[in-house]
Amino acid sequence: MLIEVIIALFLGILFGIFTGLFPGIHINLVGAFLIFLSSSFLHEINVIYFVVFISTMAITHTFIDFIPSIFLGCPDTDTELSILPGHEMLKQGEGHQAIMRTAYGGLISVFLLAILAFPLSIVVSKIYPLIQKIIPFILISICLLMIFTERKKYNAFIVLILTGILGLCALNLDLKEPLLPLLSGLFGSSMLLISINQNTKIPKQNIKFKRLRFKEFIKPISGALITSPLCGFLPGLGGGQAAVIGNQISRVNEKDFLILLGAVNILVMGLSFVSLYSISRTRTGAAAAIQSLIGTMDIKILILILCVCLISGIISFFLVKILSVKFLKIIEKINYKKLSIGIVVFLGILVLLISGIIGLIVFIISTATGIYCISLNVRKTQMMGCLLIPTIVLYLI
Repeated sequence: MLIEVIIALFLGILFGIFTGLFPGIHINLVGAFLIFLSSSFLHEINVIYFVVFISTMAITHTFIDFIPSIFLGCPDTDTELSILPGHEMLKQGEGHQAIMRTAYGGLISVFLLAILAFPLSIVVSKIYPLIQKIIPFILISICLLMIFTERKKYNAFIVLILTGILGLCALNLDLKEPLLPLLSGLFGSSMLLISINQNTKIPKQNIKFKRLRFKEFIKPISGALITSPLCGFLPGLGGGQAAVIGNQISRVNEKDFLILLGAVNILVMGLSFVSLYSISRTRTGAAAAIQSLIGTMDIKILILILCVCLISGIISFFLVKILSVKFLKIIEKINYKKLSIGIVVFLGILVLLISGIIGLIVFIISTATGIYCISLNVRKTQMMGCLLIPTIVLYLI
């Protein structure tokens, strides 16, 4: 059985690399396909191997996913915010530093996940109903705090409300994967078009990672620890919202924000498995796929998943280090303006294929909205109103 588990883990890493590097191919798609196979062609295979495969793929994907987000401006649902400081660091020759900051945040988080999973499961199972009732008011407070900490408060209000309305409209349309055109437009193509207009050139990248001091991890990891349990156990909240909330609590700079985001995404993914065990709720596609395979999760399976998360997290950290350098060497040889134009066209085609013509319209409107919001000179995290406002409305109605 050990050999089969190792094979499942190895395959999960390979698929996680694939889904992480190629925008639009999400782990949810692979998970759904796997459930179909397990109930038909592969029904004789022990479901434990599928559980190992899915949890490994989810963690690997979460590590690798930052590479196309930061280097190419192609965000996934929980990496959109990494584009903001990551793109700026890329333009300064520090693209590798940006990627490795997310990787270090993730690496620390897989160890924290192993330590805190069971204490959190006990606490949340007891206070879950109470937390669920106060979440919208916490989010409203966060939105107000985001506005009042800006120098240009009126502009911040406009950005938050405008993107919030856009998010509400996009998420209430009959679209397949509505977040793809919404987030790709607001955080991806808008930044790329501005770079094209400014004739941005990517300088030679420094591939030697500058070691971080211990105190640089304290604030971002603290913010991740405070907010990730909320988003890991409650519906409607993802890594993006957790990062925004965590940033309001810990007040990190742009570079350390990448550590926070890397930590948050791993913790939210890992805690979604803990949520399945403690309150029988699924908060991610990976957790939903595991529930479809095994039904109720027992403590033995949770321990197995936590071990798998730890092992795959450590391996993924080193994979990110290798793949980041490989990507940078390719990017340095390419005309960045032509690359940016190609990526914008690729995103448009991807949106059209997955979300249809209405999705393409949403993508165009989101891109224009993103450019306008960036021109107002407030923190770009204000554009997370596209997810915060719909989440508040979801909880209040």
